[in-house]
Amino acid sequence: MNKPRTYQVITYGCQMNLHDSERIAGLLDNAGYEPVDLDQDPDIIVFNTCSVRENADNRLYGNLGHLAPKKQTNPSMQIAVGGCMAQKDKDIVLAKAPWVDVVFGTHNINHLPALLEKARLESSAQVEIVDSLLTFPSNLPTRRESAYSAWVTISVGCNNTCSFCLVPLVRGKETDRNPSSIVDEVKQLVDQGVQEVTLLGQNVNTYGVEFGDPDAFAKLLKTVGSVDGLQRLRFASPHPAYFTDSVISAMAETPTVMPSLHMPLQSGSDVILKKMRRAYRRDRFLEILAKVRGSIPDAAITTDVIVGFPGETESDFQDTLDVIRQARFSAGFTFLYSARPGTEAATDADQVLHEAVQERYERLVALIDEIAWEENKKLIGHEVEVLFASGEGRKDGQTLRLTGRARDNRLVHVGLPHGSEIPRPGDIATTTITYAAPHHLLADSPLFDLQRTSGGDAWEVQQAGKPIPIQRQ
Repeated sequence: MNKPRTYQVITYGCQMNLHDSERIAGLLDNAGYEPVDLDQDPDIIVFNTCSVRENADNRLYGNLGHLAPKKQTNPSMQIAVGGCMAQKDKDIVLAKAPWVDVVFGTHNINHLPALLEKARLESSAQVEIVDSLLTFPSNLPTRRESAYSAWVTISVGCNNTCSFCLVPLVRGKETDRNPSSIVDEVKQLVDQGVQEVTLLGQNVNTYGVEFGDPDAFAKLLKTVGSVDGLQRLRFASPHPAYFTDSVISAMAETPTVMPSLHMPLQSGSDVILKKMRRAYRRDRFLEILAKVRGSIPDAAITTDVIVGFPGETESDFQDTLDVIRQARFSAGFTFLYSARPGTEAATDADQVLHEAVQERYERLVALIDEIAWEENKKLIGHEVEVLFASGEGRKDGQTLRLTGRARDNRLVHVGLPHGSEIPRPGDIATTTITYAAPHHLLADSPLFDLQRTSGGDAWEVQQAGKPIPIQRQ
C-alpha cells in the first residue's frame, strides 16, 4: 500500500491566523494526509501568512528561498502559500518564488486540498484568490493544538479604515456568526474536554453589527460564559472605540469571564490617533481602563503600541509614554512602524527616520517592562489559580518546573518539590507567588485544590495520538 502523503503548517501572525492553521490542518487530515514533526521532510509545506508587518514577508520569502533546492531535488514535494499576504500579493508570490505550487487566500481555505491535488495532477501552479468568504471557518474541520484550550471565531473581517492596516482588504467586511452556532460549538468543545475558550474576531466587540445590536457581544459573553463545564472564557481583541459599559458589566458579572483584557492603544497622542484613523482619543482610552478596574479590580490589562508612525514627533511619543505610565499595563506588545504597500500611511511623506524610531522603541520597551515588573511584584505572597499548559519542564535541583496561566493570563512557572503530585496540562490548581519578573511569575510553593480535570483527561488522549504542533514564526 502507498504511504499517506505528509504535511507541515507554518504560521505567521495573530491568533486568527493560528486558528486558520488549525482549520488547514483539519482539512488536510480529512483529505488523507498525515502531519509530521518539524524536523522531518514533509511532502507538503503550507505557509499561512500575515500582512501586518514587513518582517513576516521577509521571513516567508527567506523560507521559500531555502526550499528551492529541496524542491529541485524532490519535484513531488508541494509548497502552498495562503493567508493574508497571499490574498494581498497573489500575483507577486509566484513571480518571486515560481517553485510554489499553490497560492490561496483567506476566503477559500476550504479549497486547499483540491488545489494541491490539481497542481499535482496537472504539474502546474494553481492560484485561487476569491474576494468574499466561501464558508465560515467554524464549518471546517479542525486539528486543535491544545486538548484543553480552544479558539472560537465569532466574526471575520473588519469595517474600520485604520490608515496603517490591510485587514479590511485581505479579510473583507465584517461577517458575524449566528449566536446559537457559537454556543453550540462551545458546548461541543466542553464535551471534548476543553476548559478554556477564547472568542476571536478582528474587532471582537463589534460583534452584532450585522444584527444592528450594539449589546450583542455583551449578551454573548454572558450566554457563552454560562455553558455548563466551561471554566475560563477570554476574548481577543476588542477595539477601544466600541468598548461599551455593557461589556464591562458582562465581564464583571460572569464568573467564567477571566479578569484579563487586551486593549490596543497604538499611540497615546491624539494627533497620531487621528492620523491612524483610530476612532478614539487618549482620554477615552484611559476612561475605559478606569471603568474596567472599577468593576474588576484585579484585571490585568495588556496592549499594543506602534512606534514611529509617520509624523510622530518626540512630543507625540512623550504622550504615549504618559498614557503607558497612567495605564499600568501588565504587558505590552510593541512594534516599530512598518509601511505596508496599499495602506494610506505608506504614502505619507512624513516618515520617521529609523534611528529615531529604534531609540524610541527601546525607551518604550524599558518603560513597559519596568511597570509590568512593579505590577507583578504586587502579587508576591498572593494565591493564584493556575491552568497548567505544559507537562514536565526543566529540573532545577530537586524542583520540577511546570508552566501555566493565572486567571488574569499572567505566565506562572510553578516549582514542585520531589514527590509532589504532578498536574497534567489542562489540570487546575492554586499556588502562592514567591517571585516576580517583568514577564512571568514564579511559585515555589505547594499546590492545593488540585483539580484533575476533563481537560487533563483530553490531553492524555491527545498525547496517545501524538499531536503534531503547528509552527509559529
